[in-house]
Amino acid sequence: MIGIAVVGNPKPASRTRDAAVRVLEGLGADDVRVLEVIELGPALLGWGDPSVAQAVADVQAADVAVFASPTYKASYTGLLKLFLDQFAGGTGLADVVAVPLMLAAGPGHALAAEYTLRPVLSELGAALPTAPLSLIDRTYAEDGILEAWLERWGPVVRALVR
Repeated sequence: MIGIAVVGNPKPASRTRDAAVRVLEGLGADDVRVLEVIELGPALLGWGDPSVAQAVADVQAADVAVFASPTYKASYTGLLKLFLDQFAGGTGLADVVAVPLMLAAGPGHALAAEYTLRPVLSELGAALPTAPLSLIDRTYAEDGILEAWLERWGPVVRALVR
């Protein structure tokens, strides 16, 4: 299974990236790739840039994509939005199993992934067979929430990817 972590954090090598990679590894992806959207830089502001087109193609070629963002003003980052704008509506993520993942400072933003990120991925045509994953950025590595999510939803993702 090819898995790609699409990381919409403006800070490279972030906890957002780490959490997304943990999800892909927990799902059993044997080929884990990471797209740090920040590395696309100003090319995201226009259309037709070859590096952005390649990044879009890489996501479309994956079996499963974890779209990960820190919670910013109760939503995902503008950086991730700029990247998602590069996909054609309705079909841009067709045949991609998508997992919305957001990290927040506290439980008050636990529904941000459900109400902000999941709908846009659905609009782009992604298959969304799981509940979104919301994690607390300071405790996700040890609080067991990620592991419980993987136990519940991992079999669903693996069955769909087969």
